[in-house]
Amino acid sequence: MPRGDKSSYTDKQKREAQHIEKGYEQRGVGKAEAERRAWATVNAETGGGKKSGSGRGKAENHAPARKGGHLGGAAAANRTAAERSASAKKAAATRKRNAEKRG
Repeated sequence: MPRGDKSSYTDKQKREAQHIEKGYEQRGVGKAEAERRAWATVNAETGGGKKSGSGRGKAENHAPARKGGHLGGAAAANRTAAERSASAKKAAATRKRNAEKRG
């Protein structure tokens, strides 16, 4: 079986990957990267391609699908108070400037 072959995956796994991929694309991730991330998530959840047979099923771990939002904020945490303050002042100035443009 060549690398990337999806024949051992169930229809449900393929649908899950497609749905996850669509979500990434809506958030601005490129097509190839979205597909890679989607299949990585399906693999992490289900342990790869599911094969039929009695007693071969394993429980699914949904933690990989939920962890995305928890990874954010690391960049802000590493910045100094002065850097955060400067960024906030810059944002406030931009909002003020845009408000004046609108009238």
